[in-house]
Amino acid sequence: MTIEEVVTTYSPMLYRICVVMLGNEADAQDAVQDTLCRYLECKKKFQDREHEKAWLIKVAQNRCRDMRRFQLRHPKVFLEEVTASYEDPEHSQALAELVHLPLPVKAAVYLHYIEGYKTTEVSEILGISPNAVKKRLQKGRKLLRLRLEE
Repeated sequence: MTIEEVVTTYSPMLYRICVVMLGNEADAQDAVQDTLCRYLECKKKFQDREHEKAWLIKVAQNRCRDMRRFQLRHPKVFLEEVTASYEDPEHSQALAELVHLPLPVKAAVYLHYIEGYKTTEVSEILGISPNAVKKRLQKGRKLLRLRLEE
């Protein structure tokens, strides 16, 4: 794939992942840009498009994790920006609640419920066992239920 095809195909998905993980549009744009720059620098040959997509998701997740560490040391999250970026009110509320989940749980919940990946696919993307994914999904549902009951 050419870089134009990669950007066109994957940047909307990467952006959504980064917005959920970071809770900030500007940081999400930076994370996507950094991910695509890494792709340009990468000399790795991908087996197929799914391998390439999984690699991009993992790089974006790692970049978000690094940025999140910085945010935790220097707190600054604007939830209004997250909810304003989605026109569907149901999605906006769900995404706003996802921002409050712990990072490992957030990634599993987003990939499974929002992007529609199966548990085994999420485990491959995140590099954890399928049972760990199921546990994170269970914990995420519990935390979301508690937040929504408040």
